[in-house]
This record gives sequence, C-alpha cells and structure tokens, in this order.
Amino acid sequence: MFAVMERFGIEGSSVVHIGHRTFSYLWHSLFFFPDYVYEHWKDNSFFGYQFLNGVNPMMIRRCKTLPRNFPVTDDMVFKNQNQKLTKEMEKGNIFLCDYKILDGVKPNNIKGKDQYLVAPLVLLHKTSDDKLMPIAIQLKQSPGKDNPIFLPSDTEWDWLLAKTFVRNADFNVHELSSHLLRTHLLPEVFAVALLRNIPMMHPLHKLLMPHVRYTMMINTVSPPWFTSSGGEGMFTILQRALTSVTYRSLCLPDDISDRGLELLPNFYYRDDGLDLWNIIYSFVKGTLQYYYNKDEMVQEDEAVQQWLCEINSKGFPNQKNTGIPESFKTVDELVKFVTMVIFTCSAQHSAVNSGQYDFIGWMPNTPVSLERPPPSRKGEATEETLLHTFPAMDTTVQGMATVWLLSQPSTDAEYLGNYPEQRFTEDVPLENIKVFKEQLEKLSLKICQRNEGLDLPYTYLDPKNVENSVSL
Repeated sequence: MFAVMERFGIEGSSVVHIGHRTFSYLWHSLFFFPDYVYEHWKDNSFFGYQFLNGVNPMMIRRCKTLPRNFPVTDDMVFKNQNQKLTKEMEKGNIFLCDYKILDGVKPNNIKGKDQYLVAPLVLLHKTSDDKLMPIAIQLKQSPGKDNPIFLPSDTEWDWLLAKTFVRNADFNVHELSSHLLRTHLLPEVFAVALLRNIPMMHPLHKLLMPHVRYTMMINTVSPPWFTSSGGEGMFTILQRALTSVTYRSLCLPDDISDRGLELLPNFYYRDDGLDLWNIIYSFVKGTLQYYYNKDEMVQEDEAVQQWLCEINSKGFPNQKNTGIPESFKTVDELVKFVTMVIFTCSAQHSAVNSGQYDFIGWMPNTPVSLERPPPSRKGEATEETLLHTFPAMDTTVQGMATVWLLSQPSTDAEYLGNYPEQRFTEDVPLENIKVFKEQLEKLSLKICQRNEGLDLPYTYLDPKNVENSVSL
C-alpha cells in the first residue's frame, strides 16, 4: 500500500484512515488504473487523452493540411455545426495520428490462426472545453469503397470496432518503435560505445555510467511474439522505424516543436518532460563546463569524438540526414547530446514504459492482437463482432503478464538524481549533483500538486518514479 502511495506522491500522514471502506475507495479511485480504464475505455475523450498522456505520446501531431489519402469532409465531421475543417486547422485545433509505418506489414500467425493489423489514420479535434476528441478514422492507407471513414455518428459498434483497430495499431507501434527501438536498443548503442571508447576516469564515463546500468542485460530478453506484428512483421516495423529516427525527434523540445504541440492543453507528458529536460540540461551543462572551459578542449578529446563516431556508425549504419552530429565542435553541442542520452535512458523510457499495465491491463482498451479482419462496410458490426475480433484468452493473458512485468520497478532501482557509487570527487560536480537533486524534488512536488486536481494523475515523469537507466 505505502509503496504505491509513494509512487503517486501521497504521504502516509496525509491519508485519513477511517476504515476499510476508505482504503478501498482510495485504492480503486486513485491507484488502480485498470479500474478507471474499465469504466472509460469506450469514451471518445479517453480515447483522445491516451494520445497525449498514455504510453505512446509519440504519434500525434498538429494537422495543417489533410493527407490526400484521407478524404475527410466538413459534412462528415461538422455536420449541422458552424465549423469548417480548414478554419479549425488554421486555429491549430486539428491533430493527426498516421500509422503508415504499419502499411503492408505481414501480420503474425499465433497457433495456426492468422492475426490482423491495420495502418489507420486518425483525425482529432480540440474542442472548446480543451478535450481532444476523435472525429474520423480510416483503417487502411488507401481510400476506397472497401475502406470507409468511420465517424462518431456511426453505430456504436462500428465506431467502437474502428477505435479498437486503432488501439491495436498504436500498441504495435508503441512496443516496437517508441519503446523497444528508441528506449532500449538506442540506449544499448550509447552504452556499448561508452564502454568501448571512454576511459573509466573520464568525466563523461562518470556522468553516463549510472544511466546505462543494466541496459544490455535487460536487452537480452526476447521480445514477445504473441502480438499482431510478431514474427516477420516485427522486423519490418523496426527497420522502418529506424529510418524515422532523427536527432530532433530524440530531443524533446525539438520534437514537440516539430509536431506543433507547444500549445495543446492538458499535455502532461510534454509539460513534465520539458521540465525534466531543462533540469537535466542544466546539470549536464554545469558539470561538463567544469571540465571543458573552451570549445577546443572538446574538439581535441579523441575519446569523446570516437564515442560519437561509433554511435553513428553502429546505431545508424548507412543512414543519412539523421541530424546527429558527425563530431562535437563546441561544448554546447556536447551538452545537448549528453542531455539527450540521459533523457532517453531515464525520462523517455519511464514515459513509454511505466504505464503499460495501467492502460493495457484492461485488454479491450488495448488488445495486443486481433483475430478478425477490419470492417470493409459500415452498419454490420455488432457486439459479437467485437468479441470475436479480440485476441484469444491465452494471447490476452500473455500480453497482460508481460505489461505487468514491464511496469514494475526494479528491485534495486536507482532513481534520477541518486548516484550512490559517487564516481565524482571534485567539489563542483558534487555540488551540481546536490543542486540537481534539489531541482528534481521541487519538480516532483509541483507534479504532485497538479495531480491532486486530476481524475487520472500523470505520474510517469515524476522524478520519484523515473529510474536512472533502462533496467526493465
């Protein structure tokens, strides 16, 4: 009980114990996310919320022009309303999630039964009350009579079935691209290059070693094969995802700007993430500037330059235009890159990993696989259609067990700001660590105060819950 309370930033002394009934209420209303998901998974507002503060806040971007292969009209989404898509796009109120990375991917076969995977497009609208609501879903990339655009005005089961295929698509992109590739495989590249090129007494080694702890060990665990994209499709998605990785997409301030999400309200991943990025950046800058007091010192550091060279050659072979620097020419370039590495290995992994059971534990909200093809016509879906589309029970159980395990903290977890090995000995870096920890504690208090007013608290980037490294 108290471990869970601490995770959500609630002190034991602040809980008024007035019997088992109160304990049960607190547990279910504040802590047990699957209960909340069970009650709200059909809601359009919760469907939209998950693109911002669920486990995959990486797909949504502002839509300035509709894709040519997504022929949504005003009559479809704003029928009998005094609104126009063009005007709403100009105001910055229309957002798009495009899963084209899944187009043509060969679905899995589980125990002799074919599974199904789609590459949907999802259009969302920020309403006047600051909710993000889905207004149109197309389940395949090529428009046509057998690929209708589903709308909230359709029948209950048509609309729910369309949203279910989207949630499954999001699960597969999340696990393979946002989670596995970007916060497991890339940190392994950072770690191996560090161990191969940076001496133990080097300040960069001291700075980064706590943030690559256990990463290579956890990456030896085999990925799940009981999903829609298991088998051959998994490698196709990973290959495509790697080509989409750019330096700007790994740096949160740049990524938020590029996706046009600076002003979107109730985006706690962005708000907490930017605060964390700035705190990490300040810590890294203060520490590295102590050792490098001019740009020439960075340019002449062969170990650091070789570290970056190996990250490029081993992490992004034969890839151009990633934006990742080929060499460090200034202290500022080194500071930003090291900030990105620490943020990726700690905060970003926490954001896309720690809430997996919260949002996926109730299977209908995020099925790991689907056993029927997507609907090609409207008006035919029923409750029975949806039930037969959901994955088999054993597939569901394996999925739930996996996300439960992945959502648990390590038994010997070290959280951001804590460095028990005390690799640094000089006064300046030790003072920087002290200030770093103080800033993280202030941010944690700020997040806890914000969460008190939320129906569903966002805790994944609370520094108290962010591990130093990818350890699970």
